[in-house]
Amino acid sequence: MGNKQKGQKTQNKLVLALFKLICVSGISTMALLPQLVMAIPKPLIAQQSANSNAAEQLFQEAFQLFQQGTAESLRQAIPKFEQAVILYRQAGNKGLEAVSLLLLGRVYDLLGEKQKALESYNQALPLYKSVEDQGGEATTLNNIGKVYDDLGEKQKALEFFNQALPLYKSVENQSGEANTLNNIGKVYNDLGEKQKALEFFNQALPLIKVVGDQGGEATTLNNIGFIYDDLGEKQKALEFFNQALPLYKSVEDQGREATTLNNIGSVYNDLGEKQKALEFFNQALPLRRVVGDQGGEATTLNNIGSVYNDLGEKQKALEFFNQALPLIELVGDQGGEATTLNNIGKVYDDLGEKQKALEFYNQALPLIKLVGNRGLEATTLNNIGKVYDDLGEKQKALESYNQALPLFQTVGDQGGEANTLNNIGKVYDDLGEKQKALESYNQALPLIELVGDLGLEATTLNNIGKIYDDLGEKQKALEFYNQALPLRQAVGDLGGEATTLYNLAFLQRNQGNLKSALTLIDNSISIVEDLRTKIGSQELRTSYFATVQSYYEFYIDLLIQLHQQNPNQGYDALALHASERARARSLLELLAEANANIRQGVSPQLLEQERTLQQQLNVLEHRKYKLVSNEYTQKEIDDIKRQINTVLTQLDQLEVKIRAASPRYADLKYPEPLNLQQIQQQVLDDNTLLLEYSLGENRSYLWAVSKNSITSYVLPSRSEIEAAAQTFRESITLDSGANLETGLPLSQMLLAPVINQLDNQRLLIVPDGALQSIPFAALPIPGKSQISVSSSSEGEINDWERL
Repeated sequence: MGNKQKGQKTQNKLVLALFKLICVSGISTMALLPQLVMAIPKPLIAQQSANSNAAEQLFQEAFQLFQQGTAESLRQAIPKFEQAVILYRQAGNKGLEAVSLLLLGRVYDLLGEKQKALESYNQALPLYKSVEDQGGEATTLNNIGKVYDDLGEKQKALEFFNQALPLYKSVENQSGEANTLNNIGKVYNDLGEKQKALEFFNQALPLIKVVGDQGGEATTLNNIGFIYDDLGEKQKALEFFNQALPLYKSVEDQGREATTLNNIGSVYNDLGEKQKALEFFNQALPLRRVVGDQGGEATTLNNIGSVYNDLGEKQKALEFFNQALPLIELVGDQGGEATTLNNIGKVYDDLGEKQKALEFYNQALPLIKLVGNRGLEATTLNNIGKVYDDLGEKQKALESYNQALPLFQTVGDQGGEANTLNNIGKVYDDLGEKQKALESYNQALPLIELVGDLGLEATTLNNIGKIYDDLGEKQKALEFYNQALPLRQAVGDLGGEATTLYNLAFLQRNQGNLKSALTLIDNSISIVEDLRTKIGSQELRTSYFATVQSYYEFYIDLLIQLHQQNPNQGYDALALHASERARARSLLELLAEANANIRQGVSPQLLEQERTLQQQLNVLEHRKYKLVSNEYTQKEIDDIKRQINTVLTQLDQLEVKIRAASPRYADLKYPEPLNLQQIQQQVLDDNTLLLEYSLGENRSYLWAVSKNSITSYVLPSRSEIEAAAQTFRESITLDSGANLETGLPLSQMLLAPVINQLDNQRLLIVPDGALQSIPFAALPIPGKSQISVSSSSEGEINDWERL
């Protein structure tokens, strides 16, 4: 009798322990079925045959290996469980045979051998039915459902979960019931039925609370948070994640604590609160490392990299992406590896390192194909096409775009499809195939309207307007530009608004409406300069300004045209001022040239505040753009506008403090180009002449400014001047006589118009473009009868200074 009781007690403990491990949830592994032992027929538990004793020994050894949880120990457990199954079968112990099969299935499941797991579970199922163990039957059905879920067979998974649910209810197993409700919720979430998923998670939550399973409660709260996050209800998502966090801490589940911290960080990232996002990601990271979750660590490193990328800190972003990459490779997450390679490629793309970007995109592509993520494959092909477009390889760009297009169509991503059609249209436009470009844009437009992306709609309308403008259909062009402009303004796309205003100005100028064109380009330039001050990254500020130089060229050209029509209204002075504005450079460049310690006298706290506010402003503007490009409530748009206005006010107040602390810093950070009057009063004296050059695509300009006068001149195009400059520059290594001779054509272009103003004047020269590398002192003065190699020759410029 003692042996019988001892055997039953041992087996009871085993069954209790193992059922805490073998009931599978897509959400968490939960402690289940303590009453299951009572459902196993007592005569079977008490059986003391040799087979039963041997089976028990094998079972105990296998179970200990199972608990270790390593791939090696799980592999070692398999033959022991298989032998235990045979011995329990021979002993007629169907209850423990079923338990052994269930646990064997779980081992195969953990090792990723899903079909073998199904075989074991399907052998266990009729055994549980035969011994009328509804709890064991429910657990087996639940586990079969989870395997089908993992295999992507969602409807089959639902069938098995729905069979398990009433069985758990009938045996009043609230833990099992909650577990299955959670699994059903997960399937509906995967199927995109978010509200249904929410219903099942909300049914699971009170049951888990009743049984006191804090870990399960935390995980269910996490799942609810995920749903609200996906539904765009970020604050609600935060509420649930924040409820889950202390529960994970209380059960000392550092792995899931790290996951929750990561989730909270992701929500703050989506809300544009980048510094808060970083705080939570940086809390998650060491926990991921403590528990040895290399995949999770890689995810968090990737998230941190993405935040720094959004903040314009490209080098920091690269550091974190590069830390994530080897970890992802180590855990064999090919999808994650592809995403990280894509992220690195995008950073290099943004930095202008197009070849490096291509390398990473091309590394990502075969991995994406391998994991079958067609949406990501389409996005990567689109990225590759964009790089080829930027590199001027238009046919290669078209090839990539045309590969991306059917993939976007296959996965039903209408936004991606529309974006790709837009890109194809741009390539055809650049190739001069205007009708083909128009076809692509017109295919994109209804798709964009369907997905409600107002920003992309505005871009497409603007592009169509540009085509009609190029085709000479000015009235049609005007219609499309005028449709694009209010959409640009509605979504807060200031850069896009500046572009459309520029296009309208160009159109009005070509129709002879110079004053209307001036108003439009004035507004465009104001936006450009305002945007430039709001870009936190010096590197991005410089690259952005380079993209809008054509606006300034047009502005100068228009003002000179107005000056020629109205010589006495000061348009030449405005053109000179526009040239000065076009030369405004980033703080980084100014400091490098001036070698100035401009931080002297400014509190580090003020500088940090300035950087943080600029980052916040960038993020808020981006959020506003994304918000109004999709569905939004008036409250949401009002909230974001209020936040933007608050940050702008704080920036204005901070600038006042900075100016008070260091006027020198403020003058460099917030430079104001000099106007004509300031140049004449602050820079020039009676013996100094300023020569300022501005090179343009069709024509270039020269301003000669003295203490009391300004004269403007039209010069040849940029290409003509650059060709003459290159010839002269290449001759610099030859003898001086040759230098002077080869310099005559360039000198004729640059100095001949002002020859009568050069005598006895000290020259201040402000070059542009290729002229910045020209030694003006080596240029001959045009029209002199004799060219001498003497350094004191009257045929050379002797007193000059480059600005």
